[in-house]
Amino acid sequence: MTTPGVRVRAPGKLNVFFEVGPLKDDGFHDVASAYQAVSLYEDLWAEDADEFTIAISGTVDVSTVPADDRNLAVRAARLLAKTIGHTGGVHLDIVKHVPVAGGMGGGSADAAAALVACDALWGSDLSHAELQRLGARLGADVPFALMGGTAIGTGRGDELSPALAKGRFDWVLVTSEAGLSTPEVYGKLDELRDNGAIAFARSQVRDVAPGVLHALRAGDPSALAEHVRNDMQAAALAIRPELRDTLELGDRAGALASVVSGSGPTTAFLAGDRESALDLQISLAAAGYHALHVHGPVAGARILHA
Repeated sequence: MTTPGVRVRAPGKLNVFFEVGPLKDDGFHDVASAYQAVSLYEDLWAEDADEFTIAISGTVDVSTVPADDRNLAVRAARLLAKTIGHTGGVHLDIVKHVPVAGGMGGGSADAAAALVACDALWGSDLSHAELQRLGARLGADVPFALMGGTAIGTGRGDELSPALAKGRFDWVLVTSEAGLSTPEVYGKLDELRDNGAIAFARSQVRDVAPGVLHALRAGDPSALAEHVRNDMQAAALAIRPELRDTLELGDRAGALASVVSGSGPTTAFLAGDRESALDLQISLAAAGYHALHVHGPVAGARILHA
């Protein structure tokens, strides 16, 4: 594309560890998460305009993505404009590659990209910390899309601290045309816990398991595979039981670990190295799945220069 203005690329994410606490009185859950940004991106172009408008296309189905003020990227642009006193608007052009409602934070990546792009377009020159604070007002995953790399998230997931991750981790993703609603999956998780279908100690979430941090620091996918966990997975499988077949096929095809990504329905398979990931991708594709090979960690939302 040759759209004038500012171009920003922001990554999708995987939760390589995701512990979810009990439902709190405020309607939220505390979490302890290890996020990794991976090489599946959203691309956004921003150019000055009188109003706030958006156009959306992509290699994934975008038919359910709102193209009005409900869109998280538009909300991000409006929030930044209000914060800095900008009186004009912006046109956002988004090309999506992260599955919509797929548990990989695509909407949050769009919002992060909009914050970075509009900050540059309007010359507001906010610090990274200031953009992070704005991002946290938009959603728990937005600050990580700004940060990228590998990080530990606590609280609602937006209290971030960078985590040292050595080397490269290769993943194969199986995407689904039909998304899952994150609130619906959280609701199902609460239901399963309340009726005893899932054993659950009603203690507060503490932190990410030390084994996860050690494996990331060592750059050891085999060690990481022993600690991959997602408390949301049981709920996602209860809503979409066919995802279990996908996970089992990935295990049989040689994945070191198989997990539902976030609230699903994207499933993620950890491979030992690049070659093993390509073999796994071929096996899953041969079974009729849409399989993608990605790697992490990668940088957060950043401006791309022509």
